[in-house]
Amino acid sequence: MKEIRKILVANRGEIAVRIFRTCERMGIATVAVFSDADASSLFVRRAEEAVRIGRAASRESYLVMERVLDAAKKTGADAIHPGFGFLSERPEFVQAVQDAGITFIGPSPNAMRAMGLKREAKLTAKAAGVPVVPGYTGQDQSTDGIAAACKDIGYPLLIKASAGGGGRGMRIVRAASELSDSIESARREAESAFGDGTLIVEKYVERPKHIEIQILGDEHGNVVHLYERECSIQRRHQKIVEEAPSPLLSADVRAKMGADAVKLAKSLSYSNAGTVELVVAPSGEYYFLEVNTRLQVEHPVTEGVIEALDLVEEQIRVARGEKLRFTQEDVTRRWRGAAIECRLCAEDPREGYLPQSGRVVDFTFDPKIASLDWLRIETAVESGDEVPVHYDSMIAKIITHGTTRTDAIQRMRRALASLSVQGIRTNQELLESVMVHADFVRGDVDTHFLEREAATLLPERPSLLARAAIAAALHADAMHVTRVTPHVPNGWRSNRYAPERSSWSEGDRKVEVGIVRERDGSFVVTAMGDADSPFEGHLDRVRRVRASHDEIVVEGSDGHLTHARIVIDRDRTFVRLEGRSITLHALPRFPDRDADSAVDGCVAPMPGKILKVLVENGATVKAGETLVVMEAMKMEHAVKAPHDGIAKEVRAKVGEQVDGGALLVVVE
Repeated sequence: MKEIRKILVANRGEIAVRIFRTCERMGIATVAVFSDADASSLFVRRAEEAVRIGRAASRESYLVMERVLDAAKKTGADAIHPGFGFLSERPEFVQAVQDAGITFIGPSPNAMRAMGLKREAKLTAKAAGVPVVPGYTGQDQSTDGIAAACKDIGYPLLIKASAGGGGRGMRIVRAASELSDSIESARREAESAFGDGTLIVEKYVERPKHIEIQILGDEHGNVVHLYERECSIQRRHQKIVEEAPSPLLSADVRAKMGADAVKLAKSLSYSNAGTVELVVAPSGEYYFLEVNTRLQVEHPVTEGVIEALDLVEEQIRVARGEKLRFTQEDVTRRWRGAAIECRLCAEDPREGYLPQSGRVVDFTFDPKIASLDWLRIETAVESGDEVPVHYDSMIAKIITHGTTRTDAIQRMRRALASLSVQGIRTNQELLESVMVHADFVRGDVDTHFLEREAATLLPERPSLLARAAIAAALHADAMHVTRVTPHVPNGWRSNRYAPERSSWSEGDRKVEVGIVRERDGSFVVTAMGDADSPFEGHLDRVRRVRASHDEIVVEGSDGHLTHARIVIDRDRTFVRLEGRSITLHALPRFPDRDADSAVDGCVAPMPGKILKVLVENGATVKAGETLVVMEAMKMEHAVKAPHDGIAKEVRAKVGEQVDGGALLVVVE
């Protein structure tokens, strides 16, 4: 038995916070490592000790093994938990940790070499008798070498980074004309995210379902599977909704998958937590994809359906040398109910899931909902925190469980509706739409669900501008108490029939709100759009029931009470109303008519690094043509021409770090 007194978490964000929570419950001290960009992050505040290890870019901080090890030695940490991503699946890191006399909370370097790299894992799985997807796992990693192998595989095919996961370094290729660019782009992204540009190629299974089996082994030869997770709802090959059990599997297929996962793990004397990922074809046949030799993002789903399970605690116990505390039969007896996880990401689904960064002005769950025992919240942020541009866009995970899948779905709908996240765009609305979609409710989804149902999941909804602006105006009136004398009420006017007016905008839409205070304390409110954003006027007599710094409750003439959460940040007013979020700007009474207009051109959608410039001064460009390729949040993004024209001024330079909104190319 090894003793573990202090654990350094070689990771960041919500997973670091989650690991700290288990450590604290077990009486184990905690250490965080952080980059310059994360100095004030939630996980740093939650750790008992913290060590700065480098600049914002992960290759200069979280991916530098020596700095992580130095931090462990400096703080006296006797164990390291890698979380997921970064160094979590690097066998050379595990070896360095062990050579330093520090316990690594994860599988051995040998198991990681055999299963952690997709190429080697496929060979190992095939030798163990587990079905694998046809493809290429060869040593020749040149673009020409990979392209030659693809001729025998046939299209469509899937290029994948051998060393990583999370959809990075992954490209679907449907024609030979796309192949070379896809190989080079996937290699660049893999090198940036994992420090390893090795690629494999697989035959792409159309309309596949993605299933994964959680495994857990100890150093005494015991291995169990903890049943499956359904992970088919994905964007950019990265999961955003996971659940357990899968509604797609029969009992026979479930048992066979679990047995194959255990057989594969035992063939390597696998110890600690891991996940065997499988793809299921429409025919029902399944194939081995890869093994994640680490804790998964979606592990709370498994914890939600197996009674009294804490996977992080089991990892720590196994790393100390303990035997597993349960058998496969025990797992089966404790397996019950259903659980769902939604990943809340700082991204804009309406703009191709473009990652977002900036300050989270408000991150608040309704306290009545947050305290319920069926809800679990794993978050990387609190109100006021910054979301940096340098890392993954996930900022929180929301997990619900229930006796049945229907219960878990209904509770997830309620949890999402009770969340107010303001200041940056997120995929909250998309997640809410998924939870009510008929195909999801039936359990009939595949990995193309989001792209196929985009129009249904992200419909154009009627604007709440008028009602939101009225709520904001009434809230502003309540908060700005100015009395001329003790006997004159707030809002008193010499002509009580003249409304107090305020103007608000949401994007290009504008509205003017008029408020007239009646003698009985009620208000007559009007809302009218301008010539550029006309809509049917809104008129009502309302009563302000309650107002505080972050809420207003208004009763309409029909007696219906409307609750709105109000968060004010400088010139922005965020209104959470009827389950939707609206960002309003209070327009000045006397606008600056000399303000500069936007330059005609294409701009950086967010802060990032310029990877490629594909246009020269004077070139003719077409609308939608890619002019610049950027890297942000470990993903590549194409910046495209806004319209046909001439590239009159190319300002972007390869290798340059630019701010969001920076002008890259002037297109005349």
